[in-house]
Amino acid sequence: MTVSAFEHPWLSALFGDEEVAALFTADRTAACFLRFELALTRALGDHGVVERAAAEAVLDKLSGFDPDMTAIADGIAKDGVPGPSYVRQMKAVVGETLGAAVHVGATSQDLSDTALVQALGAANDILISRLRHLVSVLEELEGRFGTRPLMGRTRMQAAKPITVGHRLSTWRAPLVRHLQRLEEINRNLLILQFGGAVGTGGGLGDKHPAIARQMAAELGLAYAPDCWHTTRDTMADYANWLSLVTGSLGKMGQDLCLMVQQGVDEVTLGGGGGSSAMPHKRNPVKAEALVTLARFNAVQIGGMHQALVHEQERSGAAWSLEWLTLPQMVVATAASLTLGTALLNDVERLGDP
Repeated sequence: MTVSAFEHPWLSALFGDEEVAALFTADRTAACFLRFELALTRALGDHGVVERAAAEAVLDKLSGFDPDMTAIADGIAKDGVPGPSYVRQMKAVVGETLGAAVHVGATSQDLSDTALVQALGAANDILISRLRHLVSVLEELEGRFGTRPLMGRTRMQAAKPITVGHRLSTWRAPLVRHLQRLEEINRNLLILQFGGAVGTGGGLGDKHPAIARQMAAELGLAYAPDCWHTTRDTMADYANWLSLVTGSLGKMGQDLCLMVQQGVDEVTLGGGGGSSAMPHKRNPVKAEALVTLARFNAVQIGGMHQALVHEQERSGAAWSLEWLTLPQMVVATAASLTLGTALLNDVERLGDP
């Protein structure tokens, strides 16, 4: 087996998503760190916290900064976070004199949390696009098969006749609502983290709001006056959203698993999976994977709610629990959307002619 099916060379073909997983790589995180530090340095110079000439010299020396990833790994083993090693390397590059103009007013969590929301923002653009496309595929199927009769089933027993369109609407409607929900979540999620050591502005006084606003604008994030170092309700809300999406797709997958059974035969799927022992079988692999990913994300919700419990002004344990949980949930959701669309494209028949 494997520690992570999302990155395994075999299992990732079913459960992984390279496009979204790439948003959480160490290289991309380091690039986000650099964007944060450059934006901070520029704002510090613009608002007179450091001399403009010093800020410009730092910006010049840090242009193209490429950190030693092994040193960061060694630093995490000691410090528990990547920030201290990263900042030490930056200060070594700019030199002792200019080092005092680097990372002023910031803390390691500002770096990591801002990099996280930048990754989530990019991921959400992908998820939104895939959700919209999946909805359009469902609408197309309804146009082809919606008026056909289908047996309605309650508690997996034949009940009363419905139409294919009725069944499809139960798959489509929650996906439309999820798109609407994400608009609200993004307003609270994609916010710059810049609170300094204990979340009070890093000693920048009345200049902190203006500096933070400038940084947020440069990084494509929103500004909020309150630090969210230890208030992770929006992260939990976002995780809930991810689980809602995969749960809705899991319901669709479960329905199709039941509809394709021999003796029921309410759907014909192309591209079914084979069996090593029974060559006649065409297993509904994509539909089954949707159920698996739905259940996976549902299990992770407990971890994200445990990560709400931050003590005082920063937690090492609760914060790092998010690192183990949230990126996998995002990748699971991305994979579900791709699988869901591919599964619907495999539909050759729904209901009776």
